[in-house]
This record gives sequence, C-alpha cells and structure tokens, in this order.
Amino acid sequence: MRRTPALIVGGGLAGAATAIGLARAGLPHLLVERSRETGDAICGGFLSWRTLETLDGLGIDPDTLNPERVTRARIFAGDRRAEAALPHPAVSVSRRRLDTVLLAEAERLGTPVERGVTVREIDATSARLADGATIAADTLFLASGKHDVRGMARPEDARGADPTLGIRVRIVPSSALAKSLAGGIELHLFDRGYAGLAMQEDGTANLCMAVHRSRLQAAGSPAQLLEALGKEMPALGEWVALIEPNASIDAIANVPYGWRQRTGVDAIFRLGDQAGVIPSLAGEGMGIALASGVAAANAYVLGGPASAAQWQEDFARRLARPIGIAGIVRHIAESERAAWLLPFMRPALIQVIANATRMGQS
Repeated sequence: MRRTPALIVGGGLAGAATAIGLARAGLPHLLVERSRETGDAICGGFLSWRTLETLDGLGIDPDTLNPERVTRARIFAGDRRAEAALPHPAVSVSRRRLDTVLLAEAERLGTPVERGVTVREIDATSARLADGATIAADTLFLASGKHDVRGMARPEDARGADPTLGIRVRIVPSSALAKSLAGGIELHLFDRGYAGLAMQEDGTANLCMAVHRSRLQAAGSPAQLLEALGKEMPALGEWVALIEPNASIDAIANVPYGWRQRTGVDAIFRLGDQAGVIPSLAGEGMGIALASGVAAANAYVLGGPASAAQWQEDFARRLARPIGIAGIVRHIAESERAAWLLPFMRPALIQVIANATRMGQS
C-alpha cells in the first residue's frame, strides 16, 4: 500500500486547479489520471468571463487557449430567433487544449502526475486501483468529472425518470460556418433537449447536445437524432449537413443536471461535477469545475483535512443560485413554450440570465 498526504483523483479541470493550488503552497500531493493521453471530453467548451478571471488567477493566459473572443449569443427555437451581446467577452476552447495547458502548469509547479491509473473504488480516503494496488491518503480530492467511482457514486435518483444524455460531434472546418459563428455561439432549443454550437481554437465547430433519453430512443440513435433535428430545425440543419458521414459521435449517459452535494465529511473534497452539475446550456460547467478546485485547495491550505466538511456545505450554497436559475431556464427551453416565449427574450433579459448563472466569487 502506498501513502500520500493528499490524493487528487482526476486530471481534468477541477483536479488540475487543485494541484496548482497545492503545488503553489508547497504541500505534498499526488494526482492520478485514468487516461494515458489527454482526450477531448464531452463538453460545450465555453469559458465565461468569470471563468477567465479564475484562469488568470491560475496563471493561464486565455490567448494561449484561443485568441478569438465570443461576444454574442444567438438562440433558436422553432422558426424564431433571438440574439444578444454577452455581458463580457468569453472564449470557446476544446477540452483537449484546456486540460493540456492546465495539467502542464501543475506539473511545472511540481505536481507529481501518474497517468493510466484507474481508480475502481474509494473507501473513505483510500483508492483501490484497477491493478489491485491501493493508495491511502490523509485527504482525498475527488475530481472524476461526470464519471462516478464506486463508493462515492452520486445517487441514482438524481438522474430523474427520463435521464439526460450528453452527445458531442465535431464539424470539420468550413468557411461558411466560420463566418457565421465568428464572435458568436448558437443555442438551438427543441423538444426534450438543446444543442450548442461554437467554433474552437483548431477551426472545428463543437456541436454539443443535452437530450433526454426518451427523445433519443424515439429517433433510434445519435446519428438518426441529428438527422431528425436537422430536418426539424433548418437553422441547425444547415450545420448538421456539414457533419461527415464517418464522423465520431461521442455520448455520455445519465447526467444528473441540478444535483448538488449538500453535505460533507472531513478529509474528502468533492469537486466539479462531483460537487454539483449545472445544466450545460448555462455554459458554466467548466467555471464551476475550476472554481471548486481553487476553493478546495485554499480551504485545505488553511485548514487541512478537517476543513473539507464545512467547505463542501459552503460550496453547495455558492452553487444554489446558478444551478437553480439554469434549471428553470432549462425546463422552459426543453418545452414547447420555448418557441412561444423567444420573441419576448429581449437582449437585456438574456444578459441578466447570463450573469445570474455565473459562478459567484467566494
């Protein structure tokens, strides 16, 4: 059995942000990540203005992620459309790029990173690995993202009666798409789901959807769902037509939107999607992951393992407003009322909602 004072499970945004904080403080820790190479997680890839502030505090220059700025949002429902300037400039970036930059910064500061290490089960603050070995820690930072780990799984009833799936496909570079999306993002609302579209740093467009299982089952498969939505919504169909026939469609099941970890225990910090899951149409999931890592590291530096329980409860309260408001907006967006209400979505109201779903400062 190996031992470490602090074990970070997961090298994504929350895990890397935690590692940067602990490395800066000179505190011993170990980060384990199941992937051998940084992949491209299923994610909308939107960094809000508040998230850019968090990244700046972590020493990350947004221009190294994507020098282009997102300044406008277009929303489509049925044959109706609304558009507004964002409260402040934002950035669209692939998770592969962002995760790579953050983890490299953590390693530069001295974080020991072990890749290709899969945690199968967690018992208190000990992690049992796929190869049968165990790493015992005084403090555990759970940053496994949307993937649950046995022993620390989020409750099944958080998924709801008609669970949500995340679906993502990349659209190859196109001059028409680049021109249309320059400086903007699109949000397409439909029955039991929605889709976001944004240009990323490599010139591809990221089409990411959240859709209820019943809607996917009615279509048959992710590819058939995309085809059906393309016919149903011409504005989206224009871009669906650009998807290559052999394009890879990634999916993740049972995303518990709206869930929060409201209570805590000593020595265990639940971070990112393991702390709370905001509906993705808010574009603040990455912001929450980063903010949780920063805040948890600060709490640990000041109070050690005993600070975890209170920190979890405090962080749950910080999440209450953005997740609650995003949940209300999502409920409307996935219903037939979306197309009827869209003409009343004035730019000022869109900006109010955009600001209200941001992660507040600690």
